Amino acid sequence: MRRKIVIVAGPTAVGKTEAAIRLANHFGGEIISADSMQIYKYMDIGSAKPTPEEQARAEHHLVDVIDPARPFSVAEYQPMAKSAIEDVFSRGKLPIISGGTGLYVNSLIYDMDFSSPPGDQAYRRELEELAKNEGSEVLHKMLAEKDPPAAERIHPNNEKKIIRALEILHEGQDRVKEFSESFQPTKDYDVILIGLERDRAELYDRINRRVDVLMEAGLVDEVTRLLDMGLLEAHISMKGIGYKEIIGHLHGDYDLSTAVDLVKKNTRHYAKRQLTWFKRYDEMKWFRFSEDISAERNLEPVFAYVQEELSRE
Repeated sequence: MRRKIVIVAGPTAVGKTEAAIRLANHFGGEIISADSMQIYKYMDIGSAKPTPEEQARAEHHLVDVIDPARPFSVAEYQPMAKSAIEDVFSRGKLPIISGGTGLYVNSLIYDMDFSSPPGDQAYRRELEELAKNEGSEVLHKMLAEKDPPAAERIHPNNEKKIIRALEILHEGQDRVKEFSESFQPTKDYDVILIGLERDRAELYDRINRRVDVLMEAGLVDEVTRLLDMGLLEAHISMKGIGYKEIIGHLHGDYDLSTAVDLVKKNTRHYAKRQLTWFKRYDEMKWFRFSEDISAERNLEPVFAYVQEELSRE
């Protein structure tokens, strides 16, 4: 029988942590985080990291392991996560991936090679300079001339994606592939993809309440400690939602009430982007959770689906 992993994905505050813990307990699994903020040490509150009590209920991997002062990317995450998956398999356990960072999830579903050398650096600098002087709209027009369908898919303000698309065309490809064509599914294991969602109003209310809880837990003090440790707003880790807004407040850009409103608004926008990302997975099975019923009732159809998929040859 093919080896299988379970991936529990969805927007922030939807309930992934509790679902993953209960799945791990039910199916004899261990959890591997796919969250680009929870992987950092010292960043416990703003990242909504699983609490010590939650981590005690199920074995967690790739939580609290990277120093926030150093850059970290999906290229480093993938081999670490795959090593953790093999470790879990070696002990006869079920690897359960839990997180909302789309690129991290992608790196475990598809064969993504991060070892290829960088492309034409001079051409990239030329495009970046053009965008700096004339705006990303100019690059978007260039893309529209070379590959109209790609230009339709990529927003004119998404400078990074536009530049990457132009680089792909510059390297000799006749078009920029769509998301569904870009990657081949991994042969390392089969993937059971679980997507969690809620009614939008309910999800946004959960986000707003979570931010209030993070503030009460001491988010401002956490950010202050990180800055005192020598971290700067330029560090990748400090650009995370919840951290950058509090930094702005601490620098005197706006009052604390405004900072909290910004964290809530930016988190809601992020949740919307996460849903857009995960909805692209045709093979993902979606489950809608509701506050009106218990966690056990919400998870019943999830357990049934996972059991069915695990039993499948």
